[in-house]
Amino acid sequence: MVQNDRFKQAEKAIILGVIGNIILAAIKWIIGVQSNSRALIADAVHSASDVAGSVAVFVGIRAAKRPPDEDHPYGHGKAESIAAIIVAVLLALVGFEIGRASFDAFFKPIYVPKAMAIYAVLFSIIVKEVMFRYKYKLGKKINSDALIINAYDDRSDVFSSIATLIGIVGAILGGYLGLDWLVYADPVAGLFVAILILKMAWDFGTEAIHSTLDHVLHEEETADLRELVLSVPEVMKLTELHAREHGHYVIVDLKISVDPYMTVEEGHKVGKKVKAMLMENDRVQNVLIHINPYSEDD
Repeated sequence: MVQNDRFKQAEKAIILGVIGNIILAAIKWIIGVQSNSRALIADAVHSASDVAGSVAVFVGIRAAKRPPDEDHPYGHGKAESIAAIIVAVLLALVGFEIGRASFDAFFKPIYVPKAMAIYAVLFSIIVKEVMFRYKYKLGKKINSDALIINAYDDRSDVFSSIATLIGIVGAILGGYLGLDWLVYADPVAGLFVAILILKMAWDFGTEAIHSTLDHVLHEEETADLRELVLSVPEVMKLTELHAREHGHYVIVDLKISVDPYMTVEEGHKVGKKVKAMLMENDRVQNVLIHINPYSEDD
């Protein structure tokens, strides 16, 4: 895929997500206040945090598309992973805040939520699931960690909205049936949402950090690259191949062995041939080759 098209699609998805989250957060907050639903207000805060997360991802994607320069000869691809870490941190902060507010609700007068809260939650579930599927599919297509984690941020909203729905319905039933203890289902749902958000923040945060720390692809993930290298007749042995992840692309480091009686120029031509073949892979941004003389002792 052409890199400019990749970034345009990613930026379009993020902008649509920002607009959608702003609308959802406003709707859920207003109806949450009017309907006296702690769980819906917590869900609104979650949607509002998605806006900040989407902005962080947008900035990361814009930075990642910058070409290599003197200070960053390997490009700026890791900006996407850094953006993913920022989203994870924002999720954790929101999770703590929602948990604190929901816990405090147990020590304050509890009011039965109004039925209008149910419609707001159902609308949120539908919109967020559509957003998740769109971003996730696109993120996989263009190999964007930041867009994928942003998609799962939307999926966390779906799960939290389902928990919110259960809490609101339980609280309304409690008020209707005169079961005072069931009214607390609303703040309980808020606590469940907080735990869910914290777990998701941990999972995606650790994955993003892992990708940032010069993670290399596993051997089975580079099998196609190895086959390409060994398909060059002059390559007598592939000693080492590492594909380092830099966001949406990889930098390949490899060592090959060639005929020890080749001239330097001939060995250089073999290296150029190997590099050209690897660079045909859309995900490979650059190739660094070390050429050794082949020996039976290798």
